[in-house]
Amino acid sequence: MVGVLRRSLLALVATAGLAACTSAPQKEAEPVPEKTTTPAGTTEFDFNRGGDRPLPTKVWLPAAGGARPLIYFSHGLTSQPDDYAELLTAWQAAGFVVAAPKYPHTWHEAPEYNADDIVNQPADAQFVITEVLKALPGRIDANRIAAAGHSAGAITTIGLFSGSRDERLKAGVLIAGRQMPQPAPFSGTPAPLLFVQGKLDATVTYEQAYGAYNEVSWPKGFLELPQGTHLPHRDQPAVVAATTTDFWHWTLDGDEAAKQKLPQDASSTGVAGLTSAF
Repeated sequence: MVGVLRRSLLALVATAGLAACTSAPQKEAEPVPEKTTTPAGTTEFDFNRGGDRPLPTKVWLPAAGGARPLIYFSHGLTSQPDDYAELLTAWQAAGFVVAAPKYPHTWHEAPEYNADDIVNQPADAQFVITEVLKALPGRIDANRIAAAGHSAGAITTIGLFSGSRDERLKAGVLIAGRQMPQPAPFSGTPAPLLFVQGKLDATVTYEQAYGAYNEVSWPKGFLELPQGTHLPHRDQPAVVAATTTDFWHWTLDGDEAAKQKLPQDASSTGVAGLTSAF
């Protein structure tokens, strides 16, 4: 069941052109379709999968009207969605809905912290995606859903493309990610995946991330930051935001020009490079 909405979005603002006035009689013009926009903002939901699995979820809503693609985001251990606000708001500004829960046993204020609970998080993710679709009718295109995550959140995301495959997902971004402790093969309908990895990462090593990348037989890319750490999205926020946004526009909006921009945006400042099989 959808939890209680903590705060509503701002009211829709409708704009309509004014009809020109003339002194001479003339044929009545066809009505101009009303254009509606929604102010960009955030809203929160108190989802709960039952038992000890509360999943409070923050949603970033773009100003773009109509049904837009959904990016589901998973945070890392001892973290929370707002820790990634700079990246998530960049995706929001590009016209995507972004939904991110606090996982019950791995966020930084979890009453009963348990890092091993990441094995249960893919099921949490599937549940939250379903609930967000119910809670925001008309705002999300159910045929354009993707998943992304950082560290343990990237491991969770890989789970959604392997042992806990969610066929609703059309693409994924894995930031400092590797496979589950008991890895399962990537499975289901092919979906493009983009790995983002700092070469100096001591938590999820370059070898672990590249090992997961090598297991993918689908269209894939590997954005490498030679001086990047476990937080590549903070080490080089502009590069990571630009490259991942290109990726989303290509995979979710069908924008081939964005696909062509990927290598350029990845290497624009000389701090990163993209290997791809797109």
